[in-house]
Amino acid sequence: MKYSYWLILAVTFLASACSSENKNCTTVTEDRYVAMTDSLAAKLEWPEKLDIKVFAGPDLVPSPACLAVSASGDIFVGVDKMGSLGKEMGQGAIVKLIDCNGDGIMDSDTVFARVDNPRGILALGNQVFVLHTRFSDETKKAANMDLIVYEDRDNDGVADGDPTPLITDISNPTYLAERGTDHATNGIRMGIDGWIYIAAGDFGFHNATDRDGKQLTVLGGGIIRVRPDGTEMEVYTHGLRNIYDVAIDPFMNIFTRDNTNDGGGWNIRFSHQIQSGEYGYPILFKHFTEEIIPALVDLGGGSGTGSLYLNDERWPEEYNNTPLMADWGRSYLYRHPVQADQATFTQQEEKFIQLPQITDVDIDASGILYLSAWDGAGYSGSPDIGYVVRAVPKGFDYESFADIQQFSNRKLVALLKSKSAKARLAAQYELLSRTDNADAASRVWKLVEDNSLEMESRVAALYTYAQLTGKDGISRLVEATADTDLQEYALRALADRKAWAAEVPLEPFLMGLQASAPRVKAAAIIGVGRLGKKEAIPALLKINVPASFKSPDLGTEGPHATPNSEIILPHLAVKALVALNAVDECIEALNTGNRDLALWAMRYLHDHRVVQALIAAYENTADEALQVKIINTLARIYHKEAPYDASWWWSTRPDTHGPYYKGIEWEGTPVIRTFLLEQWKKAGSDNKDFFKVLNTRYRLAINQFGIIEIQPPKEDAPQVDLEKLKNKKGQVGESSIEDVMLALDKIKGDPKQGAALFAQQGCKTCHAIDRSEVQKGPFMGQIGSIMNRQQIAESILKPNASISQGFSTVQIQTKGGNAYVGFVTEESADKLTIRNITGAATTLAKSEIASRQELEHSMMPEGLANALSYQELASLVAYLAQQK
Repeated sequence: MKYSYWLILAVTFLASACSSENKNCTTVTEDRYVAMTDSLAAKLEWPEKLDIKVFAGPDLVPSPACLAVSASGDIFVGVDKMGSLGKEMGQGAIVKLIDCNGDGIMDSDTVFARVDNPRGILALGNQVFVLHTRFSDETKKAANMDLIVYEDRDNDGVADGDPTPLITDISNPTYLAERGTDHATNGIRMGIDGWIYIAAGDFGFHNATDRDGKQLTVLGGGIIRVRPDGTEMEVYTHGLRNIYDVAIDPFMNIFTRDNTNDGGGWNIRFSHQIQSGEYGYPILFKHFTEEIIPALVDLGGGSGTGSLYLNDERWPEEYNNTPLMADWGRSYLYRHPVQADQATFTQQEEKFIQLPQITDVDIDASGILYLSAWDGAGYSGSPDIGYVVRAVPKGFDYESFADIQQFSNRKLVALLKSKSAKARLAAQYELLSRTDNADAASRVWKLVEDNSLEMESRVAALYTYAQLTGKDGISRLVEATADTDLQEYALRALADRKAWAAEVPLEPFLMGLQASAPRVKAAAIIGVGRLGKKEAIPALLKINVPASFKSPDLGTEGPHATPNSEIILPHLAVKALVALNAVDECIEALNTGNRDLALWAMRYLHDHRVVQALIAAYENTADEALQVKIINTLARIYHKEAPYDASWWWSTRPDTHGPYYKGIEWEGTPVIRTFLLEQWKKAGSDNKDFFKVLNTRYRLAINQFGIIEIQPPKEDAPQVDLEKLKNKKGQVGESSIEDVMLALDKIKGDPKQGAALFAQQGCKTCHAIDRSEVQKGPFMGQIGSIMNRQQIAESILKPNASISQGFSTVQIQTKGGNAYVGFVTEESADKLTIRNITGAATTLAKSEIASRQELEHSMMPEGLANALSYQELASLVAYLAQQK
């Protein structure tokens, strides 16, 4: 029976249901946001099957950067009037909102806590986890980012005292202070496995420290996870640009929506995040695509923000069981229905709910969805703009979620059968927080064994049992691997906690490696790597490398985001081999049919034994194809990545050549260099180009080989005197920006005329429309996906009010006394290219730079559009709005 669970527990819910008394609020009967709702509904695309209304306005939640909803319906909104590029402390808070009776009208609000730059919130029981920027009281500048937890045991809506730090220093302090929090560490969400998953932007971090004192350093973006007590911090995936949040389904599939890098080739990517996977930004995704797990789709321009996997039976089937992804730049909440594809998925993007500059989304255990929107607050925040909306299916029958802290263990276990992911997680968390839960494990195990239950409930029960019992539950988890329905999840649970790895037997994982189901195989591969089971290395080496494992031709780029399910298992196997430090085993495999996977793993094994073995294998074979693979592998490990100390960042337009960003030599480099030079000397004149290609692809810098010059597109933009243009006067120049905006609302403009104006006004001097053009100032080829018409117009008329991400003016002083002001259009570890306002480019060695300062104004002067009429400006805006 579809709703039998809800009927069974209805009496229990009603007995302890939420009331205005236990919520400490007074019921409000007047909705003060009716007019605001009507205004938004008139101009936005909202599904007819949903009832959507404004729940809280800018009077309470201006510039809402994130939100979280507890199972019982308490809404925690991260207010950030500083925004992503602001630097003035004291502008943030966590505001708690309550709707006592589920009618969509807010009944009370409190300032739960004051924190700067809240970027992620998670509300569980009496605890509220917050990821935010920590400022120094002395310098008044950003010092770093921390994951902290507040408690509110008296339920008065205000945190009880100071928070407990769980992870400290999980961002880049230098660039937080200089730039702001735009590429920092962001959203947090808990999976049914009990881990808190953290969306790390590409600032990376150095020596982030958890409560055990464990330190972690990461260059670039990805997903980090930690236990809710602040221990066991570890990397989950790597190689993302600037993700803001993660969506986690009931089976621990994790999905993200990345951010575009403004014309540098990395667009919005919706991806399936598989533990231990490498996703390639910025050094592998163009020229070493064979080494990465590809995203599921490239979606063009935009800015991914909050995420949620919707799993609640009270929502219509057509919307349920789907990742929901907010996009700030596109002003939509998107649905991404996914279909299983071996160990991964395929997807289809669908527009769902339009909301201007949407920032986050979450749901309570009653099935009420809440969304926050920036709606024009700008990159530096606003005290006057922003709101939270509430969405439910039409005909929604509200049923309050019980105060489960009053539940017995038996009732909590029963709640694991809920058809709501939020309810299951809340029940699990409450059960695990109790000291008197000894009787719960056997009850939970009965749910694991009950094959009449939905798989969501059995999996929730399995992970709950694993956390309740720890290493004492290993034997029963091993039993569960014999159930084909549970095998994948039991293997994951067995390998989930490294603390008891020594107690976990190898046999279930060897069986998993032989399974026909790719997802089971993937879980087994990841598991042996996590548990340190070196005995499994021979089985790992038997995994086939597909024909699609090949690098793009020199001068071309591989597919950036094309699903490739056949690459998943060998990719994971290589990651496991590296984790197991399988040096000797990979060397032995060079003489077997498993050598392709061994050679792939050797790309990451910087060990002198690997170098010697590869050279010996080259000299002992007459197989020319194998010799080519060996030389490429040696060239791949010629350098290694320099240690990261967070004193630098690779900017929004990093060098994407690869395979390293800051490559340095190591003890094997001289040996490899000598060998390669010997082979170059032996090569006939017809084969010298092979080494030139090698030198170019891997950036070996061996002068004898020479390099192949890959020419950028020719620049054909006219050189225009922008200062003269600035002083021309016309209709736009004689009007206030408010009058111009009113006019634009009435005048659509002619995109063809706008295209001509784009050239005539000198816009091409600093802006490219096509990626084949030289990239100079902010890329305009996808501006229509990122900004609406008014925002485009504002950027033209008041460029300092909305500086495009990554293109604020940079001032550089060289040691020789020269000064340069402009956009940094390309940057590597040892040099950068800066382009000035006339379009002229200069490449500078970083060793010659004495100082570098990012100015807080745009290089684009105001007044460039002053000579235009309203019609002309509207046409220019219309043309740019089409660039998507």
